[in-house]
Amino acid sequence: MTQARRALGARGEEQVAAWYQERGYRVLARNWRCKTGELDLIVARGRSVVFCEVKARTSDAFGVPAEAVGRAKQVRIRRLAATWLDTAAPWPAAAIRFDVASVLAGVIEIIEGAF
Repeated sequence: MTQARRALGARGEEQVAAWYQERGYRVLARNWRCKTGELDLIVARGRSVVFCEVKARTSDAFGVPAEAVGRAKQVRIRRLAATWLDTAAPWPAAAIRFDVASVLAGVIEIIEGAF
């Protein structure tokens, strides 16, 4: 991955984290890693936890960013979320949700409960 793509992804994650914080969520983790993968953003409001996959692009020439989260990626995110809940969660979650955030040329679109 090029440095420019990493920077685009980091900017997108920062924008999405700010979006959630403006709506009363608390960021629990960014780029949480374990041996099987990485979760982009984990936020909470009350005891509800949201796992958000962030996709950032500069154009839609290859489709909108959310289209990059296919079935295999969804399964992987669910497994990683279960690992985080078992090993790193600060408290038991009352509810969980999986969101996908698209950042396209700086414009944020959040698909809540995407899968």
